[in-house]
Amino acid sequence: MKIVLASQSPRRQDLLGQMGLEFTTRSPQIDEDAFQGRDARDLVQTLSREKARWVAAQLPGDPIVIGADTVVVRDGTILGKPKDPAEAQAMLASLSGRTHQVYTGVTVCQGDKVVTQAEETQVTFRPLTQQEIACYVATGEPMDKAGAYGIQGLGGLLVAGIQGDYHNVVGLPVCRLGQILRDFGVDCLALAGR
Repeated sequence: MKIVLASQSPRRQDLLGQMGLEFTTRSPQIDEDAFQGRDARDLVQTLSREKARWVAAQLPGDPIVIGADTVVVRDGTILGKPKDPAEAQAMLASLSGRTHQVYTGVTVCQGDKVVTQAEETQVTFRPLTQQEIACYVATGEPMDKAGAYGIQGLGGLLVAGIQGDYHNVVGLPVCRLGQILRDFGVDCLALAGR
């Protein structure tokens, strides 16, 4: 069964690989700005569905297409990828010593069948000094990540704890995705046991 990830994210690719899946990738060409102004849960579900549907429409046959979108939310405000180091520092300062939410929408589609769900994880940062923030931003790691940190990298040094799915914070709720895939006839544990 052909599986296609509607993303070029190396983190999502790594997570799908850890699930034991063989897949190819395809970049969705959608205007994400056209969907702004929604609440976080609705936004990530809508974007994941649009990404999956766009890629599915480009491919022959009926492959299983997986789309995902992740946002970081602080006090109801969505924090995207920082535009520059100053914005990254401001984002990290606003997360320091506080709890925020990470939402990922995930969509699986095949033909006319489309399933979209969202996962929420609470993430708590320890209090950070300005010097720590500056040092972290200087590594360059925050610049291509929503909320200006990557929990799977050096950003893990900032996180005091999480409540929920760790993989969701990385960018793909593995447990939830595995359950959705079973509805499409893909049982990751059974595949791994072969």
